[in-house]
Amino acid sequence: MDDDALKPPRAIQLLDTVLSRLALVLGGTTLLFMTAFSVWNVLIMRKVLNNPIVGAEDLLVLALVVIVALSVPLGARTGAHIEIEVLENTMSAGFAKWSMIIVKILGFGVLAIMSWRLWHAGETAAKFGETTQQLLISYGPFYYLLAVSIGIYAVVVLLDIWQLIRSDKVIPLKLYGDTL
Repeated sequence: MDDDALKPPRAIQLLDTVLSRLALVLGGTTLLFMTAFSVWNVLIMRKVLNNPIVGAEDLLVLALVVIVALSVPLGARTGAHIEIEVLENTMSAGFAKWSMIIVKILGFGVLAIMSWRLWHAGETAAKFGETTQQLLISYGPFYYLLAVSIGIYAVVVLLDIWQLIRSDKVIPLKLYGDTL
C-alpha cells in the first residue's frame, strides 16, 4: 500500500503534532507536579513533620482535571475511546460508512453542546461560588479548559467525518511505540 494512503491530510497532521506536544509537555509537567507534591505532602509533611499541607487535595483534584482535559482530544485522535462495533461485520461497506458518519454527526452535536455548557459554567462559576473546598480556588478556569478540550474533540470528530467521506476510513494518530 502507498505510504501517502496511510498518512492523514496535512491539517490533521498539524493537529496531531499540536495535541501530542501539548499532552507531552503540559501533561508531563502536571504529572510531575502531582507526583512530587504527593510525595512531599505524604512522606515529608504528613509522616515526618506531622503537618500536612492544607489544600493539597484541592490542588491534586484540579491537576487531575488538567490531565483529563489534555487527554480527551488526544485520546480521540489515537482511537483510545471505546467504540462498540458489534454489527459492523454484518453490514455492507456503504451502510457501515454512512451509519458511522451519522453517529459522528450526532456525537459532534453532543460535544458542541457540552463545550458550550462548560463555557457557560466557567462564566458563572464565580457568581455561584463554585470553588474548591479548602483553598477556595474558583472552578471557572477549569471549566474553560474542559470547554476548549471538548471543543477540540468536536473538531476531531468533524475531521473524522471528513476523512470518512474522502476515503471510507479514519487514519488514527500513531504514538511512539504504538503497535496497533
